[in-house]
Amino acid sequence: MKILVLDTIHGGREIARHLERKGHFVDSVDVYRGRDGIDPETASMRSYDLMIVPVHLDPSYFLLGSMRIPCITHHDAVRWILGSDVPSPMIEITGARGKTTTANALAHVIGGPGILHASTGTVTFPDRRILWKGSITPASVIEAAMQSRSSNGWLIAEISLGYCGSGDLGVLTSGQDYRFAGGRRSALQEKLRSGLRLPSLVTPPGVNVTGSSVRCEDAVTVTGDSCNYSLEGIRGSFQNPLLLLPGYKTPLMLAATAAMVLGIDPSDLADFSVLEGRMAVKECDGVLVVDNSNSGTNRETTAAAAEYLKSFNRKAPVTLVIGQEEDSVCEGFSAGEVFETVSLVQPDILILVGDYLSTQHMTRNRAKSGPGKPTPVHYCHTLGEGSELAMRLTEGGGVILAVKTWR
Repeated sequence: MKILVLDTIHGGREIARHLERKGHFVDSVDVYRGRDGIDPETASMRSYDLMIVPVHLDPSYFLLGSMRIPCITHHDAVRWILGSDVPSPMIEITGARGKTTTANALAHVIGGPGILHASTGTVTFPDRRILWKGSITPASVIEAAMQSRSSNGWLIAEISLGYCGSGDLGVLTSGQDYRFAGGRRSALQEKLRSGLRLPSLVTPPGVNVTGSSVRCEDAVTVTGDSCNYSLEGIRGSFQNPLLLLPGYKTPLMLAATAAMVLGIDPSDLADFSVLEGRMAVKECDGVLVVDNSNSGTNRETTAAAAEYLKSFNRKAPVTLVIGQEEDSVCEGFSAGEVFETVSLVQPDILILVGDYLSTQHMTRNRAKSGPGKPTPVHYCHTLGEGSELAMRLTEGGGVILAVKTWR
């Protein structure tokens, strides 16, 4: 079969390589940079049997309209490449936020040998050996699935923008929606559409899906730091102080529900602990640091981190390190959302990370810590630089790290 793969930088290269191994003729087009593969004009003059397209590509991209051939997504291509030779069980996890925490929590209770493929890295269980660190594009699942299958273990895979449909179970971690593909498509609707391929789908509070879905609020109830659960003949309860944090409550509810769907009692979630960059608290030279820098960092999670810090000492001065490391994530932390967050948190010292923020007009005027009171503003390129500067500037108060980045 002659196949054209669009977008080499978000997994297209891996998809092309695996299809070539299966004997197909494959051309690739680097639709965003124009560096790899063949140019679009050359592709438009060639004949193909199939085109493979990322879900985030703008539908107006000219090759999509000019080539009258069958078209599938990168997610579909991964399912085709893997075929029936997949790990068991295989759990696919997607959502605007909470993916990594949910995936780690489920891996904590599932037991036995397996592989966790998440933005924190691809890790073997139970020995927790890091195999590699990379992206969570659909194509990235291929190698993780093959590794897991060779060891006869399970696979928990965090995937961006939808499901491949190869797994036994899907977990949607958030009902948050946003526009993508040039602003023409709903991210939530795409995730729900792709979830229809899976035998079962666990959904977060407030999201209702027809078909074989399990609403986590029907299976678990959280009161304070206590979770009661009942599903598929499994019932019980566990306590964990992380249930008091919004960034952990829903992921733990989802992990408990998914575990029960798989026939596993989730009581071991009682000793699940905080993850790096996800409300991790540490004290450095008398300064309390709440680290909430991860791929899901946004206004809500940063506001929650601020409240968490203030619960230790409401009167202590706060340094906020906020922004996004350049080109590090698919779902960005826009300048508008960053400045809205600054207004909510009202820090005493502000450190902006990312060139896109330092070039914004009226930055210093928009960042206020009260009526008419200017906030000292500093600029950095990376989370590491921002964290180091914050520790130098902060005396006896607290630091919030809220930089969107892969961790």
